[in-house]
Amino acid sequence: MHTEVEDNKTNITSTSQTSTATAAQAELQATAPGQVRVIKRNGTVVSYDDSKIAVAITKAFLAVEGGSAAASSRIHETVEKLSLQVSAIFKRRMPSGGTIHIEDIQDQVELALMRSGEHKVARDYVLYREERRLQREEKKASEPTKAHPTIRVTLSDGSQVPLDLGRMEVVVSEACDGLADVKAQVIIDEALKNLYDGVPIADVNTSLVITSRTLVEKEPNYSYVTARLLLDNLRAEALPFLGIANSATQSEMASLYAKALPAYINKGIELELLAPNLLDYDLDKLGQALDANRDQLFNYLGLQTLYDRYFIHSNDIRIELPQIFFMRVAMGLAYREENREDRAIEFYRLLSSFDYMSSTPTLFNAGTLRPQLSSCYLTTVPDDLHGIYGAIQDNAMLSKWAGGLGNDWTPVRALGAYIKGTNGKSQGVVPFLKVVNDTAVAVNQGGKRKGAVCAYLETWHMDIEEFVELRKNTGDDRRRTHDMNTANWVPDLFMKRVFDDGEWTLFSPNDVPDLHDLYGEAFETRYTEYEAQCKSGDMKLFKTVRAQELWRKMLGMLFETGHPWITFKDPCNIRSPQQHVGVVHSSNLCTEITLNTSKEEIAVCNLGSVNLAQHVSENGLDLSKLEKTITTAVRMLDNVIDINYYSVGQAETSNMRHRPVGLGLMGFQDALYNQHMAYGSDQAVEFADRSMEAISYFAIQASSALAEERGSYSTFEGSLWSQGILPIDSVKTLIAERGNDYIDVDQSQTLDWSSLRTRVQQKGMRNSNVMAIAPTATIANITGVSQSIEPTYQNLYVKSNLSGEFTVVNPHLVKDLKARGLWDNVMVNDLKYYEGSLQNIDRVPVEVKQLYATAFEVEPRWIVDAASRRQKWIDQAQSLNLYISGASGKKLDITYRMAWYKGLKTTYYLRALAATGTEKSTIDTGSLNAVSSKTEAPVAAAGPAPVPEACSLDDPDCEACQ
Repeated sequence: MHTEVEDNKTNITSTSQTSTATAAQAELQATAPGQVRVIKRNGTVVSYDDSKIAVAITKAFLAVEGGSAAASSRIHETVEKLSLQVSAIFKRRMPSGGTIHIEDIQDQVELALMRSGEHKVARDYVLYREERRLQREEKKASEPTKAHPTIRVTLSDGSQVPLDLGRMEVVVSEACDGLADVKAQVIIDEALKNLYDGVPIADVNTSLVITSRTLVEKEPNYSYVTARLLLDNLRAEALPFLGIANSATQSEMASLYAKALPAYINKGIELELLAPNLLDYDLDKLGQALDANRDQLFNYLGLQTLYDRYFIHSNDIRIELPQIFFMRVAMGLAYREENREDRAIEFYRLLSSFDYMSSTPTLFNAGTLRPQLSSCYLTTVPDDLHGIYGAIQDNAMLSKWAGGLGNDWTPVRALGAYIKGTNGKSQGVVPFLKVVNDTAVAVNQGGKRKGAVCAYLETWHMDIEEFVELRKNTGDDRRRTHDMNTANWVPDLFMKRVFDDGEWTLFSPNDVPDLHDLYGEAFETRYTEYEAQCKSGDMKLFKTVRAQELWRKMLGMLFETGHPWITFKDPCNIRSPQQHVGVVHSSNLCTEITLNTSKEEIAVCNLGSVNLAQHVSENGLDLSKLEKTITTAVRMLDNVIDINYYSVGQAETSNMRHRPVGLGLMGFQDALYNQHMAYGSDQAVEFADRSMEAISYFAIQASSALAEERGSYSTFEGSLWSQGILPIDSVKTLIAERGNDYIDVDQSQTLDWSSLRTRVQQKGMRNSNVMAIAPTATIANITGVSQSIEPTYQNLYVKSNLSGEFTVVNPHLVKDLKARGLWDNVMVNDLKYYEGSLQNIDRVPVEVKQLYATAFEVEPRWIVDAASRRQKWIDQAQSLNLYISGASGKKLDITYRMAWYKGLKTTYYLRALAATGTEKSTIDTGSLNAVSSKTEAPVAAAGPAPVPEACSLDDPDCEACQ
């Protein structure tokens, strides 16, 4: 018989915080230097003994060959040789000592028998191990769970107690409940190998979490398992602090959540973390509304993100749990409602279902003492020293409370312009931008995320050529801004000159002060008048360049440095509902907001996003559900305006006067997957059109209904809304202003817009603007869908952000490959090797490759076409990243001209792959190191790659991802 012992088991206990201790560290803590120890199946830890390996192998031989004298001699020699081989393996692996599991030893015995040619003995050994495993499982099923016989955990006070095996099995089983293709026992068995007698209590749950997360790349459902295991950690952290319980399983939270909410509110107010007015709610009623089952909706990335950056904490102890977090946000948004409990429950249900998610500042600050809930602030910087530094101070104050900033710097006079007060010459815009850059670094949004600002400059400004070089890594560092964003604010006339290969004249704004506020035909007329003054000698400070040369420099810097982004002044203004009371001088940090700014007004926008994937099935859009979601979402956004904390007076003035909000969307790619549509297809472009039409219709309808209930915003009269001109109608105005030769925008529509126009004119609008599509990077992580309107980056990659690194695998792809019998370890390896792409994997059907084409495999024209079809419905803009594979000057030129030609208001980041790279070697083609256009950078042509990392879109320092 072979040497066998009882199965080792482990447990889970409460833990105060996720530990970073690794399995290797745990082993070293349990093992003296140079000593190898063995964990047996019953949990006891013993010293490694060569003789026991020899005994086990000998018994295996005797069971097959018998004990004859002839056989005995051969067996002895073989056993001695094999025992030394097995022992040598572990000594090489752990020269300084360590801990191994009995199963690892038996695995090596099997391999040694096979490699030595002893196939009959190896076969018998394998069969015997399986027989014993089944016997152990039967015995385990018939026996009650007991505390672990030898392994104890060390509590926070230094005392030790046995691991609670029963509780561990309950927690892991609950974590796996309802999920296909996951196994609780696999997690338990693997986690055991990281445990040892005296293990700190915090490391027990960590072992389970780490074990589960390593399985995500093979089965996406383990991401949900990992999140649920992490939840046990969170409960053990929050519940004792609130005085509710030392720990709790998921099933126990069904009753504990109702008790935890009032305890949390009282504790939060006591610690001066929450607003005292939250006590005015009927907390028992709200507590009963909390749905513990919704904790199960999180994947690991989403929950870890909430834990690290959103949950309120005291002395680094999180005192919030997921459903309490959502209710706190809902309470903060519903406080001024007449029936606030009912509204709070309505808001809570929408957030916790993941059908809609508020923006990050709202999630951070709702219900707190400083409810700064707005997302974006846009300012215009005046042309005087006091005003310039006042604008920089405004940046600091707004950034402190988690606002993203867009600054219009066009009014500031150019380098060499005359300064009357000092009788000197201006140093231009660039030196001030260096100060802005350093301010953004110094004021890091309350320590929660990096401060972020984007500077905008019109293309006719004399400093534009130096402005486009601000992000270069060469040149005078005093005239570089490495930490802030920049964007070109491009008039239509410049683009026409590019198309017609004309000349372009640069001015200092103090010589042409009215250009800043002009657009469309009025701008073209006045601009050509100033050009005439230059030619006649009446204008002294100017510069004439070829429009195409400046355009190429703009695109060249965009490709080289990622900045400045390309945004278009005229469509932002011509289609603005608020053109009767001001001018749009810039966009915001992420190029989706287009609101008026001036010396008196800092524009503010309040954001949230519909999860489109939650409103789509194989049969298309669920219009009824979408209408219900948007009606509640717009109400929540409108409430933000009245509740918001304003750190700058001009922001409050603007927000109260115009009441703009920006309802966007996320999960567009997931919605396509749900309908089996490829991103690069006519069907996807049509869906972009129809889905945005529905969102636009319901958002305008909801704002009009709020106007009927609460009154229109104060500057409604004279707006495009009051004239019966909706966003879809303003497209005609843009075409008329620009001319048919310079624009091509689809104008199809399917809903009853006529009756909505009439309603808006009669009932008014509560909000001057209602739609904007933001990047949604973090809230998309929370809800577990693709961000915003983006195509899939890769089907398997590592996402890095401020919460760490997370393996992300496309669950839709895994589901389809499973249905075809193609999902296995080889496919996982292939996806790693080909950096998340299916295109070079021969056994994947063509239709699957098309459906799961990654961002750089989708032609840019599809991205632009879909964006154009959305833009016609949106009163603001959309954060549009452009992905270009095989990037060249010509391809960039075509793509950005097309963006303007298709009527887009703005573009965001350019994600470009070089035209050539090194192709990975493959056995099938033998194309070792062949030139290819499919990779971002040269890679070694040997062996499978690790899981590829995401591009800079997921850089921890990229503000769009935070």
